[in-house]
This record gives sequence, C-alpha cells and structure tokens, in this order.
Amino acid sequence: MEYAKLGKSDLEVSRLCVGCMSFGDPASNMHAWTLDQSRSEEIIKHALSLGINFFDTANSYSAGTSEEYLGRGLKNNVSRDKVVIATKVYFNEGKLSKEAIPREVEGSLKRLGTDYVDLLIIHRFDYDTPVEETMEALHKLVQAGKVRALGASAMYGYQFAKLQDTAEKNGWTKFVSMQNHYNLLYREDERELIPICREQGVALTPYSPLAAGRLTRMWSAETLRSATDKVAKEKYDSTKDSDMEIVKRVSELADKKECTMAQIALAWHFAKGVTSTLIGATKAKYFDDAVGSFNISLSKEDIAYLEEPYMPHNIVGAV
Repeated sequence: MEYAKLGKSDLEVSRLCVGCMSFGDPASNMHAWTLDQSRSEEIIKHALSLGINFFDTANSYSAGTSEEYLGRGLKNNVSRDKVVIATKVYFNEGKLSKEAIPREVEGSLKRLGTDYVDLLIIHRFDYDTPVEETMEALHKLVQAGKVRALGASAMYGYQFAKLQDTAEKNGWTKFVSMQNHYNLLYREDERELIPICREQGVALTPYSPLAAGRLTRMWSAETLRSATDKVAKEKYDSTKDSDMEIVKRVSELADKKECTMAQIALAWHFAKGVTSTLIGATKAKYFDDAVGSFNISLSKEDIAYLEEPYMPHNIVGAV
C-alpha cells in the first residue's frame, strides 16, 4: 500500500480509500445493492489487511446505516487511532446551516461510535446558507476536537474558492481535500476546480474512479449494481456512444500491459496527481485488483492515448 499526506493536514492516508456507500441496509431504499453488516465487515477486514486505513461514508448513506456498519466493523477489527474516518454533511434538514452542521455531526459520531471524525466533508455547496455561517460552524467543530480536518465535495470552482477565501479572511479552518467526480469518462473538473485545488495544495480524493464499473469491462450489465444503479445510469449512459472509444482504449492498453482495465483506470488517476481515490466495491477481490494499480506505469503517450477521444460532458455532481 502507498500512503500520502492529505493536503496540508497531518492526516496520513492510504492512496486507496474504502467508499462506504456500498454499506447499509437495502431496506433504507437508497440502493438495492448495499451490503448488510456482516458483508460490510468482510470488506472492512480485507481492506485493513491490505493496509488501507482510509474510510469514507456520509450521514445520508442508507439512512445512516452505512455509518453504523462502518463504526461496528472498525471497532471489531482495529484501534481507532489506526484509521482515518471521513463522513459528510449536507443532504439533511438545514443543509449547511449553523444549526444543522453540529446536530448532524453529533448524529454521525453516535452512529460511528467515536468521539471525533478525522475528516468532515461538506457534500455539496449550500446556496441557501451564507458561506460565513457554514465556515464558522465547521471551524467551531474543529476547535471543539470533534473534527480533525475539513473537506469539500462536488461543486463549482468559484464556489470552492469563495469558501476557502472566507475561511482565510476570518482565520477559520480551510479545506484540505476535495472529493469530486473524476475519471476517464468525466473530466470536466480539469477546467477550473482541479487547478484551484492544486494551486492551494488541496488533496484530490475523487469518487467514481471507475465510472461505476464502466471502465472495468465493455459496458455490460453483469452485476446487481450495474443493473439497478439509477444514479450511475444517469451519470454515464447518455454519453455511452462517445465514451465507448475511451473504454475500448482502456481495454486495449490493459491487454498490452497484461493487467486489468480497472488497474489502467486507477493508474491514470494516480498519474494525474490524485492523492487517494475511493473504491466503492461490493466484493473484497476488487480491492486486491485496485492495489495492483500501483505496479502499473503509464507513459505520457499512454495517457494521451487514453484521453484523446474525450468529448465535453454536461456537469454531473455539482448542483
């Protein structure tokens, strides 16, 4: 396993992060393919055995059961100080208001069974709350020791810059990481958001690095998730015709280098300066595959070949 500092924080994270949207009670009506407590813990144990120490969840995942399953699974298998736990706030009553943020974090801490979270991420930009109110509320949680560092997710570059500027002007805690939508099939954040993050030393921790499986096989619906994930279908299927050329090139390069398509897609991520990428796998073997990406070296020519067919896409993620 490889490790890196999370932006300008003192958090050292594995370069693979367990995306815990895969954990949770299917009866919560979020996704039909989420894993129950026992199967979630199997994933957690296997990830830990590979040296993965970074786990990402959210207060909204499967009505809070993702946090519950993660908390129990970690408590049963590792010391709290050996892991980095991230959770999120936004898709809740009050979004990012000064009343909502501390209330939701208290709920997350209870479900996770911990006194603090290492990384608190705002899930989206809140158009209804003044940025000063949001940033001050987040800063107070850091001061209180309930949160070690702050991250943001899926927003426009100008919005992220506004939040960071507000924190700096008031002496409040700034964001150290950005969890954005980024993969070979969706690269719109390369225009503004990613350059801003790089300029400010903010770590990139993208979600959906494999485009919900589209970059791991020839776009066939072979799993429960690929057949029932409505969100993924909305993200990718409308651009299937133009994106298929990229998928074909990933497959071709994987054959050439005698590795898997997933390893090519992840190796591209790391070549683009990603600090840690989320793997939302429902089977332990997929983490073994992901670890193999560290052994894949892509040349400048390989990267250019993979990127050349890309066409502009509609914004997906920022709302």
